[in-house]
Amino acid sequence: MPHLSTLSRFTTFAGVVVLALISLIALFVWSAWFIVPFLIFAALSLLGLHDVRQNAHSVLRNYPVLGHIRFLLESIRPEIRQYLLEDDQDEEPFSRDARSLVYQRAKGQEDARPFGTKKRVYEGGYSWVTHSVQPKHIENTDFRITVGGRDCKQPYSASIYNISAMSFGSLSGNAIKALNLGAKKGGFAHDTGEGSVSRYHKEGGGDLIYQVASGYFGARAPDGTFDPEKYAVTAQLPQVRMIELKLSQGAKPGHGGMLPAGKINKEIAEARGIPMGQDCISPAAHSAFSTPIEMLEFIGKLRDLSGGKPVGFKLCIGHQREFMCMVKAMLQTGIIPDFIVVDGAEGGTGAAPLEFTNHVGMPMVEGLTFVHNTLRGAGIRDQIRLGAAGKIRVLYT
Repeated sequence: MPHLSTLSRFTTFAGVVVLALISLIALFVWSAWFIVPFLIFAALSLLGLHDVRQNAHSVLRNYPVLGHIRFLLESIRPEIRQYLLEDDQDEEPFSRDARSLVYQRAKGQEDARPFGTKKRVYEGGYSWVTHSVQPKHIENTDFRITVGGRDCKQPYSASIYNISAMSFGSLSGNAIKALNLGAKKGGFAHDTGEGSVSRYHKEGGGDLIYQVASGYFGARAPDGTFDPEKYAVTAQLPQVRMIELKLSQGAKPGHGGMLPAGKINKEIAEARGIPMGQDCISPAAHSAFSTPIEMLEFIGKLRDLSGGKPVGFKLCIGHQREFMCMVKAMLQTGIIPDFIVVDGAEGGTGAAPLEFTNHVGMPMVEGLTFVHNTLRGAGIRDQIRLGAAGKIRVLYT
């Protein structure tokens, strides 16, 4: 049986088809006047059939006939909003300019715009990029960075843009599969999020960054602690190219998470290694370590158990002294992570209490700058690759 949500999406399409048939019967049985409603509903039925078969607009394919209302509203909304409510630069959370540009480039449409910027360049908050009067022509546009330090046996040539962490369980299987297929076609990596490696990640065949968080999903003992043997099985999958230890998340730094029991199906339980019928808790802190030195020793353990793959950690900067203590532990133990991902407090797709979303943690640019300068001051910046996660979509926004 089709899922209920699938049936509900096609209700309008099915309705106009039924009405077209009823009008046709009424046309022959009762009156020629039914030719008008028949033509209307027949035209809508053909429109719905076209919507289902086309691949240019996912909205129309998922919501045949009904989806056209969205585009109708979209055509009149800019004038309503621009003249009565807000302009194209307001962000909730993305401006209309940013969204439109992403759509245009994704569909291969014209993205150039005449008459210059609409931004108020002489007011506060405007940022820009400097340029050279002698620009260089770049032949190779497949920008890649080798991740893996002196203790890494399987370095990875990573793209400069990759898919940030979004777990199976918070995203559907189809969404995970689509993202991973995109990663394979585009030649970039797909971060699994803390939900571990699911069957949908494997079906896509794209490179994976296996994220190990406080719940240790995919490497979890029955009591919720870290299981080295289960971790090794997951980490040594050929598709897994790097391992990321998550300390905190930009959307909710210092805050754990919970997947309610009602949302846990067999596939999610299989991927995470958790029982069904009870809430899945992600603690706020790790149980495998409690000090910076223990954390670095744990990173070394993760690297060894993976077969020497690149291992790093992800965090949103909070107390600056804590990151400085981590760097001190790197120097003291000699264990250097292969990469560090700085998550911005502005958050991404993760949901969190509003107090955390709006006020906890350091924004990505400030956090990335602090991490870079701290590592540089310690003399180990050239040994560690830095990544950044935040609301990155187009350069000028």
